[in-house]
Amino acid sequence: MIQSPQSFVVSQECQKVAWQNGYRRALGEADGWVRYGSTTAKGTVWLAAAGHDGPWFLALDHLGIAEDLNLPKADLPGPGLVRYAFPNLTALYAVMPRVYQLGVTLPDGPLEEFRAAVADLPKSTEAERLIIQRVGQNIFRDRLMTYWQGRCPLTGITDPALLRASHIIAWKDCASDADRLDVHNGLLLSALWDAAFDRGLVTFDDDGLPQFSPKLSETARAELRWQSPIPLTDKHRARLVWHRTEAFEEIAP
Repeated sequence: MIQSPQSFVVSQECQKVAWQNGYRRALGEADGWVRYGSTTAKGTVWLAAAGHDGPWFLALDHLGIAEDLNLPKADLPGPGLVRYAFPNLTALYAVMPRVYQLGVTLPDGPLEEFRAAVADLPKSTEAERLIIQRVGQNIFRDRLMTYWQGRCPLTGITDPALLRASHIIAWKDCASDADRLDVHNGLLLSALWDAAFDRGLVTFDDDGLPQFSPKLSETARAELRWQSPIPLTDKHRARLVWHRTEAFEEIAP
C-alpha cells in the first residue's frame, strides 16, 4: 500500500506539506515514510502515500496530539504511535495546521517558555511575584489563542481584544506551574462569558454545554448567547469537575 521508496512527485508533495505547516527538519525516509521535525513543535510527523493520486498517510509519535485530534485511526503498519489515512492532499492539508498548533501547545510548551522567561527575574517580594504571574498569564493566553485557533468556541468571536484566557482551576488553586500553564486548564472565552465563568455564575458539563447559576439574573443569562457547545477533551473534563464543585455558585441567593 505504501509507495517505497517514494517517487519524486510523492517526495516533493510530502516536503511541501511538512514545510508549509512548521515541520522543516527532514529526518530521513524508511519504508516509504519520510519523517519531519520542528524547532518549535513537540513530536515528529511521518508522511507517506500509495501514489501521487493518494491515498496519503500521516503518522504521529506524540500521544497528546493524537488524543486532541480525535480522528479515526488507519489500520496499517508504520512508524509512530498512530497513523491516519486521507483520500487526497486537500484532506491532509486540512489537518496539518492543527497538528502543528497542538505540537506547539502540548504538553509542556508553555511551561518551558515560562521557565525561560522568568529564570533571571527576582522573586523575593510580592510585587516581583506578581510580575512573574503576569508573565505566566501572558504566555498562557498566547498558547490558548493557538490551541483554540483564536476563536471563542461558544460564540465564534475572533476579535482578540474581546477574548480572555479563562483558567478552569484558578491560578492560585493550581498545585504547580505545570498545572497553571497547561492549555487543558484553560478555555478561550469572550469577555462576558469569561467574567461569568470566573465568578462561578456559569460552568460547563462534560458535553461542553453551559450550566447557569441560580444567582445569575435572567437579564444576564439572556445576554450570554452562544452558538455551540465547547469541544472538550477528557483532560478539560477532569478539571471542570473542580470548577463545578469548587467555583460554581449552585445555591440561589
